[in-house]
Amino acid sequence: MTDTQIAQPETASTFALTDGAVAKVAELIAQEGNDELALRVAVRPGGCSGFSYEMFFDTDIASDDAQLQFGAVKVVIDPASGPLLVGATLDYKDGLQGAGFSINNPNAQRTCGCGQSFS
Repeated sequence: MTDTQIAQPETASTFALTDGAVAKVAELIAQEGNDELALRVAVRPGGCSGFSYEMFFDTDIASDDAQLQFGAVKVVIDPASGPLLVGATLDYKDGLQGAGFSINNPNAQRTCGCGQSFS
């Protein structure tokens, strides 16, 4: 697969990761030295456009969290964030103009200049 293709999870999902994102998250988890870590992706009120994305490693997984598996990477999404992330894709780019994660979200009607918040 190339970086632009989406790595399909083992179960049907509404959220996807590109190969680049899977590789980077797996690398970061390896650096943490804890195989129990999952990447939590959430949407919170705030930011300059109404909602902001939040991503962090978590071992506290609630029974109602959506759990997605992308190779060795587990992603968890809380029930309130799930509907706002339907069809969204997490990507990671590393280039001359900088490196970082970005979320392509078809539910975002508008985004701010920083790309970290949407409405």
